[in-house]
Amino acid sequence: MNKKIAFIGAGSMAEAIISGMVRAEIVDNEKIIVTNRSNRERITRLEQRYQINSMMDKEKLTTDTDIIILATKPYDMEQAIDSIKAYVTTDQLIISVTAGISTESIQELFGIEIPIIRAMPNTSASIGYSATALAAGIHASENHMKEARVLFETIGTTEIVDESDMHIVTGISGSGPAYIYYLVEAMEAAAISSGLDRDTAKSLIAQTILGAGEMLQQSEDTAAALREKITSPAGTTQAGIESLKRNDFQKIIMECVQAARDRSIELGNEK
Repeated sequence: MNKKIAFIGAGSMAEAIISGMVRAEIVDNEKIIVTNRSNRERITRLEQRYQINSMMDKEKLTTDTDIIILATKPYDMEQAIDSIKAYVTTDQLIISVTAGISTESIQELFGIEIPIIRAMPNTSASIGYSATALAAGIHASENHMKEARVLFETIGTTEIVDESDMHIVTGISGSGPAYIYYLVEAMEAAAISSGLDRDTAKSLIAQTILGAGEMLQQSEDTAAALREKITSPAGTTQAGIESLKRNDFQKIIMECVQAARDRSIELGNEK
């Protein structure tokens, strides 16, 4: 991809995407430029770690830039766009990875009819395993979406969704890795309390989750069918599943996802 890409925002999501892009060698490192509001130390660290460029001058940053990736916190979006909108043209593609903010709201902030795509990756982008959903704004063409897919497929898989579905996507795949890590914390704690050493527990649990993910990817069975196949009547797995049922595990997970979805909606309304 012979494109110049500028990141507005230098937080964990921006770094995850940059890391994945650099690993995949999708563009020359010198064509990746990053900036943020004021944290020069953070910018310098990213510049040195990934051999990319940084720039605090917003006019120079956006000049001749092909793709601008908005990677700010939702409450910083308006200020971030204000800092660059005087230099942005309709020939550029805006990609937002900020949760909750619609393409319509972003366009209103720019004040011009500019192509915008919303992306919801997750932090597994840094190792090439992100699950990224993409939604096109009203002025984004098929070619713009192709460019976005080429970019984000270097850091994992992509799915195109309606923008109305982006809030639930945020609750599932955007925040999803944290739920898995939280589950692993509990499994590790159970293993260690039963006498297993931490390193062995981590290794076994990580491989178990990796294997389960591959089964979901490769098998034609549903998750329920896969679960049933390894749940022998009166066996160890049955005992574990019954404990989860008694504690309303499915209800807890559904409420978790719905809470993240609702917060995404709130963030969009707080802009």
